[in-house]
Amino acid sequence: MYFPQKKLLFTAIALVLLLSSVLTGCSSSASASSNNGSLAMAPMDKMPAGVKSAPATVQQAYQFAVANPDVMKQIPCYCGCGGIGHTSNYSCYVKSVEGSGAITYDDHALGCSICVDITQDVMRLLKENKPIQEIRAYVDTTYAKYGPSNMSSK
Repeated sequence: MYFPQKKLLFTAIALVLLLSSVLTGCSSSASASSNNGSLAMAPMDKMPAGVKSAPATVQQAYQFAVANPDVMKQIPCYCGCGGIGHTSNYSCYVKSVEGSGAITYDDHALGCSICVDITQDVMRLLKENKPIQEIRAYVDTTYAKYGPSNMSSK
């Protein structure tokens, strides 16, 4: 009779630990997607459906790129997208912006981890107050091994 009680206690403890780990994972994920420091981010409700259903890091990359074109147009991409006409990391997210402000999104970054990794690094380095020249040098050094830059050297 003592053995079933031990088994029940063990099962209850395992269940509590499992639930705790699941809830912690969910709250960590939620805070990571909403904790962007002082970076300008475009609202998610304006993003296309593909972005809204993408992983949090991809969503954040789109939000950041859209809200920070002046920064992102200075950052190259090294995924090989120059061959499809991209001229900066910004091009991986945005095809065009009309005079009215209407954005035509590029879905390239939805399936390209290099584009998103570059943007996430830019975000991290801006939070660390690094100047754009240092960020560009970091991106060049870190990502040149993946392919040619889609920008001319500056």
